[in-house]
Amino acid sequence: MEERIEALKAEVKAKPPARITGAGEVNNHIHTMYSFSPYTPAMAALMARRAGLEAAGSVDHDSIAAAREMTAACAALGMGGCSGFEIRVSFKGPPGKGPFADRKINNPDSPGVAYMTVQGVPASAASKADAFLKPIRGERLKRTAAMTEKANALLREAGFDPVNFEKDVVDASLYPEGGEITERHLMAAAAAKISDKLGRDVLCEGLKKKLGIEAGAKQEKYLSDPENPHYLYDLLGLLKTGFLPRFFIQPDEAECIPAKQAVDFALSIGAIPSYAYLGDVGESPTGDKKAEKFEDDFIEELFAELARLGYKAVTYMPPRNSIAQLRKVRRLCAKGGFMEISGVDINSSRQSFNCPEVLEDEFRHLIDTTWALVAHERLASADPAFGIFSPANPLAREKLSERIAAYAAAGKALDPGNPGESSFLVIENLRKGRYTP
Repeated sequence: MEERIEALKAEVKAKPPARITGAGEVNNHIHTMYSFSPYTPAMAALMARRAGLEAAGSVDHDSIAAAREMTAACAALGMGGCSGFEIRVSFKGPPGKGPFADRKINNPDSPGVAYMTVQGVPASAASKADAFLKPIRGERLKRTAAMTEKANALLREAGFDPVNFEKDVVDASLYPEGGEITERHLMAAAAAKISDKLGRDVLCEGLKKKLGIEAGAKQEKYLSDPENPHYLYDLLGLLKTGFLPRFFIQPDEAECIPAKQAVDFALSIGAIPSYAYLGDVGESPTGDKKAEKFEDDFIEELFAELARLGYKAVTYMPPRNSIAQLRKVRRLCAKGGFMEISGVDINSSRQSFNCPEVLEDEFRHLIDTTWALVAHERLASADPAFGIFSPANPLAREKLSERIAAYAAAGKALDPGNPGESSFLVIENLRKGRYTP
């Protein structure tokens, strides 16, 4: 980490970035190499800054390992920075017969299981978060190993070399350093075996003949291009939709813990438990989801359950949904008192770091909620009472909209190069009842 941060500082010195205004693009849902991504936290922050972003955050699957480097990288770049993690939780209810047990909520693979994020994890709570996530990573590791065996049976039958789980999957991850191993790691290993055997020239033909996987016109164009720098990620994406379902093993509640347990833990460390809205998918704007129905038909019932479970926020991605879908989500957030958090998940070299939708009038408030998240994380790291949802917060009796406005101003006022020390001045001003320093 230290070497990467020093290299980043040298890059900043050689090419100083543009001044931060607090009104530019933001993205606080960037995956790093600690889950599955081509980017280290430092590189992710640099790529975000080069794209013109003014605040960025890491959100890795089942891992908080990127947080310290992401914070340092954003500080070196003069950006607002935040961090958290993403997990899958069970909404099935005891004993698996709750109202959502058999419904697809926001997870294409598992009915009754939902993705959620834990945002704004205070630095002082990172070790607790890692201890909480470690057994989840262990369960996922065992399940992925079992899926590898099933995948290898299919690969051998089709004439491909099998995947060596330890060498091709574990060693290609940052699992020993607190990172997670996901299905994408397995698909990347399988993609390499398939590509080595077939080569690019006849790849799509071979996939169809040997595995019955048919690429769409756009996918075939990408995969047949000898100059395509995103080749492995494009092939991985095709395998994820066309190959993974054949050997996918459903996770149990040791891996996807009950939602209430995850929410209670997030609140106990001063972080913000957030439901990740997906919405019914028609033609996916991001190209990573097939047409499918999710939570829209029962969204009012779901939001009532989110409130009962203690969720404090809803995170969504403006490029992924229609205006009608997002307006309904916003109405339900206002009704339920949920903070709105946004960001586009980045886990492929093909994806853009930009989210220009947040600059549109209808979504500009998401810039302020991101800066509020930045302030929350810094202030709660200095003093847990200053988490935005802490009952001990001097602004606890204010409306959520007022608290977000205050914390957005505080986030923009923090010294981006030294957010830790400058947070104490912000805290003193909040203690005195002043919203801005």
